Amino acid sequence: MRFDTSAQLSAADATGWRRGLYDDIQATFRAPVVNWIFRTLAANDTELTRYLWGQLKPVFETRACGEACAAYRDAVLEPFTDDRPRYRATDLGCAPWAWRELRGQLRTFDTVAPRLALAFELLYRSLHDEPVGTEPRTDAAATAPLPDGFDGDRGLEPTMAAFDDPPAAVAETVAAVQAFHGFDEGLPSVYRCLVQWPTAFTRLWDDVEPLVRSGAFETACADARAVAVEFAESTPYAPGVTPAALAAAGFDGETITAVRALFDEFARGPVETVLPAVPLFAASVGAGLRKS
Repeated sequence: MRFDTSAQLSAADATGWRRGLYDDIQATFRAPVVNWIFRTLAANDTELTRYLWGQLKPVFETRACGEACAAYRDAVLEPFTDDRPRYRATDLGCAPWAWRELRGQLRTFDTVAPRLALAFELLYRSLHDEPVGTEPRTDAAATAPLPDGFDGDRGLEPTMAAFDDPPAAVAETVAAVQAFHGFDEGLPSVYRCLVQWPTAFTRLWDDVEPLVRSGAFETACADARAVAVEFAESTPYAPGVTPAALAAAGFDGETITAVRALFDEFARGPVETVLPAVPLFAASVGAGLRKS
């Protein structure tokens, strides 16, 4: 058994407790979006989604989580302090309204990307019985609530192009993005967002591609993942999502195998280069969030 990764429960179609769960994810992740992974989980098994979120949520409400998210961004950006691109609206051919949307939507992705990296690491390690919460932090930040203003202003809800057939104006850029990240088809959400502004998308990728193909980006990815690993091992709230815990909660072996396969793909697949690329894009337009 495998989950159908083409299925999604959209926010517009979520009702009852599912609507409440989506609202809770947005409030906890501090961003006006419910990411693809949660929409797909909910479309395949709503009860499992509710259980997983109930186990994950306390981890993401701590100041330690906020600090880890900031450290994740720092790890990505540090190797590129002097040579990453920086743009104004005119550099990317954006009208004022488009510039506001581009920056606001990238701010949302910059908020969510580190949280997804932490969630994927927690779930991957738990589902493979690898260490989670084995060396819990003992300082106040480990269990203190995340301050309301820690991440600054919320971004804007992302709007994304449906992507079966890319416009001719960005076809070469799309092919280059897919080749770099290792996608045979389709595009990750952040690129489906950027493609709405073809001129800006092409300029951004042309300038960022040499950076992400460099040894410095390999270092950035490794350092960012090290932040996620340290967070997973030091959280005092180890989520109960090991295979044994899921079985004890009433989920059968096929379901456990399916959810493990899903997070194997996301924690150790192309997303390992997609998520670290997000802070580079956000910082280039001044939409990045606070440093640690």
